[in-house]
Amino acid sequence: MPTISMFYGIIIRMYYAPGEHNPPHFHAYYNEFKATFSVESAELLNGSLPRRQIRLVQAWAELHQEELKADWQLAMNGEEPCRIQPLQ
Repeated sequence: MPTISMFYGIIIRMYYAPGEHNPPHFHAYYNEFKATFSVESAELLNGSLPRRQIRLVQAWAELHQEELKADWQLAMNGEEPCRIQPLQ
């Protein structure tokens, strides 16, 4: 699963495999925590992160929603998703 962004100790990854389950989503890792977020709404779908890191991931996802959607399409075609700028 390639890393598409990293910021403030948070690693963002997205699988690239045709037929990956819906809804479109990405994975966030922070220390021992891991969570899955919706591409469309930046909503926490599964797992957990500390509250501050959830807010950082959601802010990043809202800023980069179009890039995340494009990466999801690449992933569904079996192509590696592109890197996305970190939260500054």
